Amino acid sequence: MKITQQNSPVLSLRNVGVFYKRNRGVFGEPFWAFKDISFDLYHGETLGIIGRNGVGKSTLLRLMAGIIKPNTGTFINNGYTVSLLSLRLGFIPYLSGRKNAILSGMFMGLRKKDIKAKMDAIIDFSELGEFIDQPIATYSSGMIARLGFSVAFQVDPDILLIDEVLGVGDTEFSKKSTKLMQEKIRSNRTIVFISHNAHLVQQLCNRIVWIENGVSKADGNPKKVLKMYHHSLHLK
Repeated sequence: MKITQQNSPVLSLRNVGVFYKRNRGVFGEPFWAFKDISFDLYHGETLGIIGRNGVGKSTLLRLMAGIIKPNTGTFINNGYTVSLLSLRLGFIPYLSGRKNAILSGMFMGLRKKDIKAKMDAIIDFSELGEFIDQPIATYSSGMIARLGFSVAFQVDPDILLIDEVLGVGDTEFSKKSTKLMQEKIRSNRTIVFISHNAHLVQQLCNRIVWIENGVSKADGNPKKVLKMYHHSLHLK
């Protein structure tokens, strides 16, 4: 497990909240993805974010990536590049795998010429071969997952946000992708990691933030926070 450098945070969230309107128009009823999230992210640590489905974990990553802004509270990025590693980001069904790889890489922050330069590596790792030039509407879900991971793995930002991508694709590719992702997480990179796999979260993360009912319920030692979280699940 990496050693956290406890200096100035790279990202800071103070009482941030994000809501969406359920209906269009001025009088649309707001739906809060979350209401009051606060924590800091430090250089070199892997921070796990846990919580039940629908508590806003993926929305929180989009906020940290700069894709959306908070409706309430304060979010500060102290000058670091951030990329959200999320499968199928930017995928358009009628375009080929190659064109989707370029679009997805650009959405994640890569320049077009850089993603083109990495195309051979993407095709090789995804094992798609000649299918790379076929529309992804013809792909199986496993093929789409392999392409998405292969593109996302080329991104190398200061801060990497990982949204449930370990163990994607068929069995053999799942083993390969999980191994590579674990190596990236164990490196001296700054990472925020969402997963429902409690064993992986405890194994790979320095710290965990637990989100419940729109607020950051607990923040601290992975083993202790996971114990609290699992206890709460049994009470429901």
